[in-house]
Amino acid sequence: MVNAGDMNGSGNLMDFLDEPFPDVGTYEDFHTIDWLREKSRDTDRHRKITSKSKESIWEFIKSLLDAWSGWVVMLLIGLLAGTLAGVIDLAVDWMTDLKEGVCLSAFWYSHEQCCWTSNETTFDDRDKCPQWQKWSELLVSQSEGASAYILNYFLYIMWALCFAFLAVSLVRVFAPYACGSGIPEIKTILSGFIIRGYLGKWTLLIKTVTLVLVVSSGLSLGKEGPLVHVACCCGNFFSSLFSKYSKNEGKRREVLSAAAAAGVSVAFGAPIGGVLFSLEEVSYYFPLKTLWRSFFAALVAAFTLRSINPFGNSRLVLFYVEYHTPWYMAELFPFILLGVFGGLWGTLFIRCNIAWCRRRKTTRLGKYPVLEVIVITAITAIVAYPNPYTRRSTSELISELFNDCGALESSQLCDYINDPNMTRPVDDIPDRPAGPGVYSAMWQLALALVFKIVITIFTFGMKIPSGLFIPSMAVGAMAGRMVGIGVEQLAYHHHDWIIFRNWCRPGADCVTPGLYAMVGAAACLGGVTRMTVSLVVIMFELTGGLEYIVPLMAAAVTSKWVADAFGKEGIYEAHIHLNGYPFLDVKDEFTHRTLATDVMRPRRGEAPLSVLTQDSMTVEDVETLIKETDYNGFPVVVSKDSERLIGFAQRRELILAIKNARQRQDGVVSNSIVYFTEDPPELPPNSPHPLKLRRILNLSPFTVTDHTPMETVVDIFRKLGLRQCLVTRSGRLLGIITKKDVLRHMAQMANQDPESIMFN
Repeated sequence: MVNAGDMNGSGNLMDFLDEPFPDVGTYEDFHTIDWLREKSRDTDRHRKITSKSKESIWEFIKSLLDAWSGWVVMLLIGLLAGTLAGVIDLAVDWMTDLKEGVCLSAFWYSHEQCCWTSNETTFDDRDKCPQWQKWSELLVSQSEGASAYILNYFLYIMWALCFAFLAVSLVRVFAPYACGSGIPEIKTILSGFIIRGYLGKWTLLIKTVTLVLVVSSGLSLGKEGPLVHVACCCGNFFSSLFSKYSKNEGKRREVLSAAAAAGVSVAFGAPIGGVLFSLEEVSYYFPLKTLWRSFFAALVAAFTLRSINPFGNSRLVLFYVEYHTPWYMAELFPFILLGVFGGLWGTLFIRCNIAWCRRRKTTRLGKYPVLEVIVITAITAIVAYPNPYTRRSTSELISELFNDCGALESSQLCDYINDPNMTRPVDDIPDRPAGPGVYSAMWQLALALVFKIVITIFTFGMKIPSGLFIPSMAVGAMAGRMVGIGVEQLAYHHHDWIIFRNWCRPGADCVTPGLYAMVGAAACLGGVTRMTVSLVVIMFELTGGLEYIVPLMAAAVTSKWVADAFGKEGIYEAHIHLNGYPFLDVKDEFTHRTLATDVMRPRRGEAPLSVLTQDSMTVEDVETLIKETDYNGFPVVVSKDSERLIGFAQRRELILAIKNARQRQDGVVSNSIVYFTEDPPELPPNSPHPLKLRRILNLSPFTVTDHTPMETVVDIFRKLGLRQCLVTRSGRLLGIITKKDVLRHMAQMANQDPESIMFN
């Protein structure tokens, strides 16, 4: 009677796992989430809230708050991302100018702001005002001459080295994850991989500060890619405040997709381009609801940035242009040539940069990240200063290259020989012969182009925040402007040629070199990243050049075709493979005729699969199995003889369940029977209390037969985001295929080393 009473008492206790306990459903670092499970958990949570909302007014209000929490998170992400982008823009502007001089009336003013506030600035000398002094004027009271030039040169290098050293030191000491672009890791995280700390508060703070420092140092990198990382850090922070997102990794990734859109929105002032970028380039799972929320987050972020007005021109970007001439069909040929150049540059850059990054990982070079940053910064500053096109910030360079030459432009690129009898409106200036300024600018641009191509290869991937959008655009814009000037001069001097005769009469404004720069920038960015639709939308939002969509499309498609002819991988996919992240790219095709039985483990000659039985193992047996293996989960079978599959139990949840049972349930000891069935097994009278673990058992694990083609298995892993898949024959368990097995097999089929792609 006593034993029976004990058993009845334990019956209530052993069902304690029907209540959730801490950390169940969470994942360990560097593991993949189970998308199907997360989706199922969210459906259960939603069903529970809906049924409770009918019970009382308070529960109904709670259900409304839950429904609105997604929009609140988007609003907060947009506000913070827009504010941070505005602060970064203002700080970069000031610190870039600080390398050359200082404003005496207010040291926190940039050169442009300083001269805005001056009453003594004239239109002809708009860049010179008494309040702004170069370092040579301030220190030795000389603005011209060799000594002044050398002093300014020396201080330019010193400031650049100071900014770069401070940035790499902050990253190294406080937030190692704040380095790089962040987009390869964001893509991997959005595909379901866990990298704890990558989107943390320290990473957000350090990346924001160091991004200002590295862009101001003059290194050949941009802030656009890292701004996506910054926005995703904001998304992660705000999603942790709402249990709907903090307790469900699948839902959290929906927020991060929208945050990526907000990041591109503030980086380029392109809200629609941001949404398309998130959809085309970074997101793995993008339901319609996420599309709307991404749109809202991008809108709020762009509105916030516009309110801050960092460039003082009431525009979201520095590159806004207005061209006054339409493009002509004959110009499609040079536009397509620029597309070919963009594709070739993209291929060259990816191959050289990956080779250099692999060398950094496998040689002693990787042990000295601070020294590498200092050396590259010193080389960049020494070579960049003498050339006016590399001395200024890359954003200002692109802005000048995009500009159309109006009557009021003072740039060397606009030094044309004017006809003294010209009496045309200011906006409609005819094509003119190039003056000496244009020819010297062409030489300087050619040198700047070669320098930018070489130095960007070594800069991207160092242990500092580094974006690739702006350097790629600069390379394309320089090449495009030179081609544009060439076509313009050809049309001027040979307007009687058949290709010019129909549309370029003498005295007409036929060719806009700035448009060629814009098309070249799009081509090079497309060649490196392999973006198409989002790239074209970003470019026309960036420049306001809605009329020039066709040239942009032609260049983007050509650059992608040319680059894809040499290899399908864009720079972000290449870095994902270099780092060995478990990322199954949707764009990759698997065309080999292998079967699930060829890939599953265990193979012939290997030890049999480690399994749990439904009601015949003790707590000690389970703990021993966990200790002796490092698998993430174990199939549960009826018995080791029959091997009929019952379900699948995750390693982490087994450990937590047993630990909690030992703490909260009396009578659970090492030789207690563990059972996964609904009813306890029949036990001898004096047996210790059994432990019921049915709640943590996945009763519907995804299974395939041993003759399922691997093409189908790969597709299932991609589209359902599986961690593992069990292989059966007539209900009997044969083996298991994990995501890593799929990646290894794909690498093997592509004649790569299967182990080289594994994340370490």
